[in-house]
Amino acid sequence: MKKIGLYFGTFNPIHIGHLVIANHFAEHTDLEEIWMVVTPHNPFKKKSTLLDNYQRLEMVYRATEGYENLKPSDIEFGLPQPNYTSDTLVYLQEKYPDYEFSLIMGEDNLNTFHKWKNSDVILGRHHIYVYPRLLDSQLSTDLAENGNVHMVHAPIIEISSSFIRDEIKIGKNIKPLLPAEVWNYIDDNLFYK
Repeated sequence: MKKIGLYFGTFNPIHIGHLVIANHFAEHTDLEEIWMVVTPHNPFKKKSTLLDNYQRLEMVYRATEGYENLKPSDIEFGLPQPNYTSDTLVYLQEKYPDYEFSLIMGEDNLNTFHKWKNSDVILGRHHIYVYPRLLDSQLSTDLAENGNVHMVHAPIIEISSSFIRDEIKIGKNIKPLLPAEVWNYIDDNLFYK
């Protein structure tokens, strides 16, 4: 059974921090591929800073081109909105019965995981791989002791897409924070200006 890690995000834009984390999981866990799942824009919410779904997917394609085990995914684009992770997992298991799907998330998301729709079902059926974040709070003991939760010693990357967007808007040079192909795409299309 092929082991797939699902790394969800708006990737608005995808940056080197995303790639460092995804590549670390591909290289240092038993996950064979990491699917970078682009979260679609909720049509009922107006968010002017969020690029179109396919523009963000294009950036993920460009960013992951040189990584054999990192794959862009638009799997949620065709699912009913608003969508929940539990629904995506059910869909994926039906579509790919020979794959084992796990979630990749930051420690901050794991601390609020109990609020997710069907979190107990997700935890019972899927592994969760967690990367550290700079946090003041402690991880829930129940989750830390769950056999399906795997804490992975990964680099702590404190770069945010919102910081990148803000810096572009005010004309700062943020090229080192983005893969060159992504920077060129953003610059050519005057995104986030």
